[in-house]
Amino acid sequence: MKKSGFTLVELMIAVAIVGILAAIAIPSYSAYTRRANRTDATRTLTFDTQALERCYSQSFSYVCPTVPAGATLSPRGYYTITIAATATTYSVTAVPVAAPQLADTSCTQFSIDNTGRQTATDGMSNTTLTCWGST
Repeated sequence: MKKSGFTLVELMIAVAIVGILAAIAIPSYSAYTRRANRTDATRTLTFDTQALERCYSQSFSYVCPTVPAGATLSPRGYYTITIAATATTYSVTAVPVAAPQLADTSCTQFSIDNTGRQTATDGMSNTTLTCWGST
């Protein structure tokens, strides 16, 4: 009488294949989500600069009651947005505060100023093109 089914060796081979695929897929997916979540910072910085410019066009000052100075959370909660404004200049900065963005070692800080200069760093070097989505 012949019995059909899986042997322990066949089952272990299938488990090993699934493990190898997971070891490749999970880090790749995590990196993708970190890249995608960077838009939370860039979008918020862009909206805040637009509001500051709108205020300046109306009152000739970047100090504006409709744009909160200091630190606030981004809409999706991944970044702390800090606005530093004077009458003639401003700087808006985003720093990650929540997972998975805390593991984003390529983009540890985004900023934009009143001249429109976008910058980003990984803590030591300039990563502006990578972080702002230009590459």
